[in-house]
Amino acid sequence: MQRIAFVMKLKDDQVAEYKRRHDEIWPEMLAALRQAGMHNYSIFLHGDQLFAYLEVEDFERMTQTLATDATNARWQETMQSLIEVTVDPQSNFSVVLLEMFHMD
Repeated sequence: MQRIAFVMKLKDDQVAEYKRRHDEIWPEMLAALRQAGMHNYSIFLHGDQLFAYLEVEDFERMTQTLATDATNARWQETMQSLIEVTVDPQSNFSVVLLEMFHMD
């Protein structure tokens, strides 16, 4: 199991809209995330920083699956006006944070 964490920046005054969109997340988007192997996925807000955590069996497979998924492409397009994301060009996914400690 791989534990993945990354951060995004929420653009000014977009908290309510970001929360609304996730409260109403498309069922097909949830299906795409599950199809990519993601689970235990959470996003937290701290100031204007979004901290995301997920678990996946195969990160490379996950990123490749999402990169070719039409629903994910549409979702990412709708979210561009709300967030700033630093993308790792090798994975075409957010830059993943280095895990420094873990306790079960």
